[in-house]
Amino acid sequence: MSRFAAPIAEQIWDMKYRLKDHGKPVDQTVEDSWRRIARALAAVEETPDAWEETFYAALEDFKFLPAGRIIAGAGTGRAVTLFNCFVMGTIPDDMGGIFENLKEAALTMQQGGGVGFDFSTIRPRGADVKGVGADASGPLSFMDVWDSMCRTIMSAGSRRGAMMATMRCDHPDIEDFIGAKRDPARLRMFNMSVLVTDDFMAAVKAGKSWDLVFDHKVYRTVEARDLWNRIMKSTYDFAEPGVIFIDRINATNNLNYCETIAATNPCGEQPLPPYGACLLGSVNLAKLVADPFEKTARVEGAALSELVQTAVRMMDNVVSASRFPLPQQEKEANDKRRIGLGVTGLADALLMLGLRYGSDAAVAQTEAWMKEIARAAYLASADLAREKGAFPLFDAEKYLGGAFFQHMDDDVKDAIRKHGIRNALLTSIAPTGTISLLAGNVSSGIEPVFAYAYTRKVLQPDGTRTEEEVVDYAVDLWREKYGDQPLPDYFVNAQTLAPMDHVKMQAAAQKWVDSSISKTINCPEDISFEDFKDIYLEAYETGCKGCTTYRPNAVTGSVLSVDEQDDKTPETDRGADVVYISEPLDRPQTLEGNTYKLKWPDSEHAIYITVNDVVINGHRRPFEVFINSKNMEHFAWTVALTRMISAVFRRGGDVSFVVEELKAVFDPRGGAWMEGKYIPSILAAIGGVIERHLINIGFIGGEGMGLKTDPQAQVLAVGEAPRAKACPSCGQYDMRMLEGCMTCGSCGYSKCS
Repeated sequence: MSRFAAPIAEQIWDMKYRLKDHGKPVDQTVEDSWRRIARALAAVEETPDAWEETFYAALEDFKFLPAGRIIAGAGTGRAVTLFNCFVMGTIPDDMGGIFENLKEAALTMQQGGGVGFDFSTIRPRGADVKGVGADASGPLSFMDVWDSMCRTIMSAGSRRGAMMATMRCDHPDIEDFIGAKRDPARLRMFNMSVLVTDDFMAAVKAGKSWDLVFDHKVYRTVEARDLWNRIMKSTYDFAEPGVIFIDRINATNNLNYCETIAATNPCGEQPLPPYGACLLGSVNLAKLVADPFEKTARVEGAALSELVQTAVRMMDNVVSASRFPLPQQEKEANDKRRIGLGVTGLADALLMLGLRYGSDAAVAQTEAWMKEIARAAYLASADLAREKGAFPLFDAEKYLGGAFFQHMDDDVKDAIRKHGIRNALLTSIAPTGTISLLAGNVSSGIEPVFAYAYTRKVLQPDGTRTEEEVVDYAVDLWREKYGDQPLPDYFVNAQTLAPMDHVKMQAAAQKWVDSSISKTINCPEDISFEDFKDIYLEAYETGCKGCTTYRPNAVTGSVLSVDEQDDKTPETDRGADVVYISEPLDRPQTLEGNTYKLKWPDSEHAIYITVNDVVINGHRRPFEVFINSKNMEHFAWTVALTRMISAVFRRGGDVSFVVEELKAVFDPRGGAWMEGKYIPSILAAIGGVIERHLINIGFIGGEGMGLKTDPQAQVLAVGEAPRAKACPSCGQYDMRMLEGCMTCGSCGYSKCS
């Protein structure tokens, strides 16, 4: 029986991927999970028994890692999709079409799919609405509705909703879009990216003006550099919006003869057309290295190619085996049979070969590996086409005329001409944070190692916390082989890398990835604004399809930092433990507070919410809540809410999760519009009032990303104050930006998975 490399891996398997029936385990071991997946994907074959064994061998020992939707859903018989990524249909510029699209998005997220939307198709704020004599409210007002819907879906299930919103750089509301997340309470469920065109980049370089246009009407003209600087400054300060080079995506798309792309999935690795769907999987390069740390260390080409061939067949079978939330998505998937095969463990594999991430040698090796994967994947798909038929929209002349095939070997192109190809697009590099932990804490995707070791706090059934060390896969192998010998100079991590080293690695991989790559370029806090802007320009010039950065600062918070034993051997992240109060705080005789009046539409009586604060070491923190109304219909639940929230507040710690939970509650009878925003329930409105109070007293961040800063937790911290955001799942201050997703190093929670 396989053993998990660390307790965290087994816990993640048990929590997220192990099949259970009403809480009782069905999968007794991880081998049972592999067997369940292999059997489900082999079922569509003419000889399922033979292929089941082949698929099982690929999954064994975590060599091939299907994405989480496949691991959790395949073979369960549940009404869930096995696809991770969707882009919804084009949003019509009319009320009926907008809300039909909203409904389709809700149905998709209900089955566990992350979704992307292009809001460029909605007329700008202030534009005429013909026939009703009114002005349009603009796309951002409708994004608020989507945001509320996503909170509702999240509250009904265990998986957090994930959405991507895009807007073209020439839309008249682009400046509002860029600055939307300066409001800490707005659009929390969205990742946001600007669709940047080649014409815009040319205008930026040339210092030209730029028209903001909708439906062929120029609304106003701005300076291209000013708009670019506005995008950059928001990203510098708040880590959003990201940048997507949309013209490059469309120009290099294998299917540019039959589709146009305007949006991506939430993490950006899958640019997709309307109703586009894509599933994900990763080859674990760290498991394929022979003779690690020796002069003979290598990834065997034959083993890599064989694993890729099996993975392509398995993923193609997922297209046939999966359910789809919408018939349009099923048709789109079957017409093109798009898959997204990528890698994980790349940084660890480089370390095992003695290569420093970001060095010229590492860049060359990365490109060589990605070329071999692309070559093997396309040959495997051509062979599948010979056996099962090409994807229905295949046109050999148009397909092979695409830019991606300019550097492809002739034998691959010959095979496609002869047999066609089963899958229109095959490669993508996705975030693999949780499944990388499952596989023994291998490095995630193509990211550098974040921390070579860190201490994780584990909540025990009796309420106490124990500590365990979580060690990077390559470091663990080094320790097994060399004991306490210092790590060599080439062991670098995300904190010590120059930003341009990240760009070089992303560009090298992108050359052989037909879709895109999810990657975060970590920047030092003190990087200058001019140097920061150069990262995006370099990404554009070197062929990247998008760029996402993360710069720790007072607004966005810091990623978990690494305690280095010396300049060359980063070893263990000590972090800081948050000490939660075991006994409630005593109530002082007098407290300061504020009372807020909340008037719910169509209700005769207002609700009055009083939040009282306690001051500890000069810091204000919430202590108790009172909710009162003359409406006796509300009496029981307002009393219950008063007692529960006050009990939580008096225990200390990061209690800001109370706000998120309240704001996620929806009323099946419908919500209401208040101050221009859709509020899904009275409880959500109360959550909003409490949130505003916490912002006013400085308990949670008041500008930008809404950083939750708990003064009491800082006072009680052992050692330094927490340097990362609190995880909404486990409460630990271990949230890190990885591959465009905030991910918890303690429990594996991810915003995007």
